[in-house]
Amino acid sequence: MRTLLRQTLAILFFCGLLFSPQSYANLPEANTSLAPMLQKVLPAVVNIRADIKITDLATLNRLQQERGSQPNNNSEIPDTFLSVGSGAIVDADKGYILTNAHVVNDAQTVTVTLGDSRHYTAKIIGLDKPSDIALLQIKAKKLTAIPMSNSNSLKVGETVLAIGNPFGLSQSVTSGIISALGRTSLGIENFENFIQTDASINPGNSGGALIDTQGNLVGINTAILAPDRGNIGIGFAIPSNIAKSVMNQLIQFGDVRRGTLGIGAQDITPDLATAFNLQSTNGAAVTLVKINSPAQKAGLQVGDIITAVNGNEIKNANDVVNTIGFSRVNSKVNIDLLRNNKQVSASAILTDPKQLRDANSATNPFLYGVSFKNFTLQSPMHGEIKGVLVVSVEPDSHAWQADLRAGDVITSANQQKIINSVDLIKAAADAKNTLLVNVLRGPGAVFLVINKEES
Repeated sequence: MRTLLRQTLAILFFCGLLFSPQSYANLPEANTSLAPMLQKVLPAVVNIRADIKITDLATLNRLQQERGSQPNNNSEIPDTFLSVGSGAIVDADKGYILTNAHVVNDAQTVTVTLGDSRHYTAKIIGLDKPSDIALLQIKAKKLTAIPMSNSNSLKVGETVLAIGNPFGLSQSVTSGIISALGRTSLGIENFENFIQTDASINPGNSGGALIDTQGNLVGINTAILAPDRGNIGIGFAIPSNIAKSVMNQLIQFGDVRRGTLGIGAQDITPDLATAFNLQSTNGAAVTLVKINSPAQKAGLQVGDIITAVNGNEIKNANDVVNTIGFSRVNSKVNIDLLRNNKQVSASAILTDPKQLRDANSATNPFLYGVSFKNFTLQSPMHGEIKGVLVVSVEPDSHAWQADLRAGDVITSANQQKIINSVDLIKAAADAKNTLLVNVLRGPGAVFLVINKEES
């Protein structure tokens, strides 16, 4: 105890030397108040009210689930559903406002209320559900806009502020730090690269501004992890660079038409880095190259390590998904690769996913999207079974529409016995407009008709 006391006194004495009155006199005076900056930024954050027509109970339940609102236990179905959120003015001259797509999706009318209580009916320039970004426009004078920052320069630990209208409380500000960057696999959106923050974000904050201490927009608040719809310090915002990319396409085209490269990609773990003889885990390993895809035409190979796309560093597979996902159809992408530890460059023209699907489907319309393998089984009910086992079926393919499902065993096609996959491929090639297949499914069997064209 005495030794501990002596050590404590020594530490306090040392600290006293470090932080003596003379030392404090040499420290610069810091103004920690954020009020002057907020006075300039607050007018740029708006309240958004979207009125959505209700046609039936199923529509009401879907809207409540999507927007995280309390379920309606009344027997009467209301005429309209009120969706409320926030928005950030990003162009004062043109009246452009960024918000979340889930706030205004399906809306008949959208009303924007400014900080000075002025009300305007907003026009939806466009919205993009996969990224959850929507762009509105109002015709108003004397607007204030928030300058957009480069979200790629953000660092964990930086102070940020969330501004919005939580629970209907307009012009509310909360502060915190950036808890993490590049959050993915949350199941919130199709394209995820979230900023995580502990600044309080609550219902009504959706679409509001996440700003830095200089008053620059670094993100659009979009979601929280909340067991009871309250804030527990885990909120997510869409980075400003993603929001800006979507906004520019909505302004120019009215929608976002994403191109596809046609690859599968995987994060590089330390074990994979060792196996590939790599110096770091940065990059994404190509695990799949689809036939007739831009990637195949550009010469990409399974085992390539993607290190950059259009000059942007690739740290993981999600970086590839987001970089390609926010590139327009028919745009050119330059890809830097490591192939057997040698630098390789490739260029690809992104194609429309539907066009690629249709092109591949045309080569094999009956079996496109179906994975299968030879199958043999001695069944107590059916006896010896020889056929083709369906491993997977791509949704919306012709086979899927015909109700062919994984686990089915194809035993005949157009009334010809099917012993193996060679027989099935030949029968499909010989078929004209329809392919009649008999499949064993569980204890029973059914006939299915696969049409060449959509019915």
